This record gives sequence, C-alpha cells and structure tokens, in this order.
Amino acid sequence: MKILPLLVALLALTSFAPKPRLTTVKLAPGLSVAVPVGFAPLPDQGIALKYPSPRKPLAVYSNPSGRVDYSVSVRPTTFGPDYNVLLAMYKASVQRLYTKVDFLTQEVRKVNGRDVVALEFVSMLSDSRRSAAALAPIKKYEYIEYAVQGQQLYIFSFSAPAEEQAQWRPVAQAVMADISLK
Repeated sequence: MKILPLLVALLALTSFAPKPRLTTVKLAPGLSVAVPVGFAPLPDQGIALKYPSPRKPLAVYSNPSGRVDYSVSVRPTTFGPDYNVLLAMYKASVQRLYTKVDFLTQEVRKVNGRDVVALEFVSMLSDSRRSAAALAPIKKYEYIEYAVQGQQLYIFSFSAPAEEQAQWRPVAQAVMADISLK
C-alpha cells in the first residue's frame, strides 16, 4: 500500500518533464528526421573516424561533447516487409556484436504510420584479452530503428554512454518517434 502513493507521485512528476527540443532536418527526398537542438552534423572526416566502414552513414549528428550520436544509414536490401522476421534477425545480430545486451524495447511498432523494428538496449563490450592490459568494458545506451522502403533498408541509430541513459533516453524516444519516410 505504501508503494501506490510513491508510484502516483513519480508519475505526476514525470508527466511534467519538459519535452526534448528537436529540429526537423530533411536528409533526402522523402526522408526527414528530428534532431536534438544543439546537435551538429559531423563532417565527412569525423564520420570516417567514428564510423569506419566502406558505406558511410547518410548523416551523423553529435552533441557538443561528441559523446552522443544520432546517425541515419541506408543500405540496399532484397528483404521483404516481414518485420517480425526482421526483428528476430536484427535482435540476434545485436546480441552477437556485444558481450552483454539488456533489451529495454524489442518490438515492431508504427512511426508516422510506417512499420519499423525498434530495438532499445544497453550494451556492454568487454575486452577479451586476458592480460594486465585489458581495458574496462564499454557500456552504451542505444536505440535503433529499422525500416524498409522499396529496395532500401533505413537504419536510425541513437547512441549515448550508458551512465547518461536517464538523460538521453527521453530524447532518443522523441527522436525515434519523429521519423518521416515516404
């Protein structure tokens, strides 16, 4: 019985939390995303350093400290629109990438009338070397959404240090709820 008043008070306090401030950015014809105010686009050199890959992301936005990123990537795909299969496939892929994954959200959801796969999680990557030089584990809060449009797979990814999850989770959820893909 003592828990109920505490839950009501917590709900009341969080319902008045300020909404994250976002600005809409058009990345390509038919693709607009919301980016947190204060985030800036990374130049090509910054993208190459942070995201070394043969296929660079369409866009990457970072907060002023450079610790929090929001990226949008596009990849060709022959995958059809069976989002439940896509969910299982990408969930397994995420689990293989990291030492430990704690999922907060793993679902097929609607964003502006379009189905997307949503994976929100806290990841940990441990140094597998068994020496005195082993590094401390890297822990990240990540929110990724996948959407198929024709022959393209769109990947929207928000990443922040795990210790800053409480600060960035509402921002990530707002950003991921404001994707327009036509």
